[in-house]
Amino acid sequence: MAGTNNPVQQTIEALAKERGIEPEVVIAAIEDAVLTASRKVFRDGENLKARFNTETAQVELVAVRTVVEQVETPATEISIEEARELYREAYGEEVAASVEIGDEMEFPKPTDQFGRIAAQTAKQVIFQKVREAERDNIFAEYNERIGEVINGMVKRFENGDIIMEVGRIETILPRKEQSRAESYAPGDRVRAVIKAATRSTKGPQIVLSRTDPALLVKLFEQEVPEIYDGTVQIKGAVREAGDRAKVAVYSRERDVDPVGACVGMKGTRVQAIIRELRGEKIDIVEWSDDPVLFVTNALSPAKVQRVTIVDDDEKVMEVVVEDRQLSLAIGKKGQNVRLAAKLTGWRIDITSEEEKRKEVEAQLMGFDAVEGESADAAEDTAVLALPDIHDEVVGALQQGGFRSAAAVLEADRAALTALGLDDETIDAVLDAARAVVASAPAVTAAEGESGAGS
Repeated sequence: MAGTNNPVQQTIEALAKERGIEPEVVIAAIEDAVLTASRKVFRDGENLKARFNTETAQVELVAVRTVVEQVETPATEISIEEARELYREAYGEEVAASVEIGDEMEFPKPTDQFGRIAAQTAKQVIFQKVREAERDNIFAEYNERIGEVINGMVKRFENGDIIMEVGRIETILPRKEQSRAESYAPGDRVRAVIKAATRSTKGPQIVLSRTDPALLVKLFEQEVPEIYDGTVQIKGAVREAGDRAKVAVYSRERDVDPVGACVGMKGTRVQAIIRELRGEKIDIVEWSDDPVLFVTNALSPAKVQRVTIVDDDEKVMEVVVEDRQLSLAIGKKGQNVRLAAKLTGWRIDITSEEEKRKEVEAQLMGFDAVEGESADAAEDTAVLALPDIHDEVVGALQQGGFRSAAAVLEADRAALTALGLDDETIDAVLDAARAVVASAPAVTAAEGESGAGS
């Protein structure tokens, strides 16, 4: 900016630096202020324009008129004849000849007529414009920093929410974004992640969080150099703030153990994060693109016996663990399996070896019962074989409940007559049944002799 020794310009620059805005924003605010105040002085409908002169550090006020063929609104228009005459007097014939319809001419207006009310209005406008610019800058800055961890100081409490001072602005840590394992007092220093930036009538509202998994990820980035340089990647992180968290890590280099890098020598790295999160337990597991292996790892510290994919499309797995590992796998109030499911994206059904064994036995018993029923059904639907007897007669006997030749022989003639058979047919049926029964022992004997002979 030219002429920086000018006191007005120095004041502008100091104000801009203090509020974190550009000097041009302050100048624009001053121009708007003068323009607003001038409308309270000049009420004849002129098209006024304010312009800050960087050489004199003064605001110049002008009335703009458009060159027209015939004037209809004197306050904003000027005839081409009058315009050329003015230019001719000021600049000569050549410049006057260049004036055309549609051109704009500026006529200086005095600014020494502003009274106390107009000056007060100008002051209010300047502060309003500067405050709006400051708010816009704060919103833009923090909106770009969402997910970043910042340090703040507890200032006060409002209905369970914590108002924190971060630099020169106030931010909010809502109750729902606070860990239930933590408590604070005014003046405490707190690290939190920027969760959101919103606009409101009171200005931008910057929302912080101590429960968001992003805080956990950022803390690992700060404590583990291998994560910071990209050698180890965090593939996922889930939390139940204040209780437990799970982090899935993956190494891009074979000779780097991702879990070991995060734990650190004697657990120094992860312990630093646990202290920051007020004792929250953290399970660090190795990520895998094999869902079975990933789920097995995610259920740590429980030891898994076997994993079966029940439904690949719906992402359902059945996990079997030893009886003594069942409570560890499920966790307190289901926390371990719940976090593992969130981390992997799979629904996990956990059962013990004993429960699985009982389930298999029950299924086998069910199969035996079904097979028994099938055998009975087969016997019920067995075909009665009587040589030389018509199929219709055999069908009538079966419908009457006769399933074998022996059963036919044991029946009395009245029962056979009741089936609609006449005496001649009954005699033929009984003869055929006797032949079948008589042939059965002979076959058995032949088979026995054959077996003995062999």
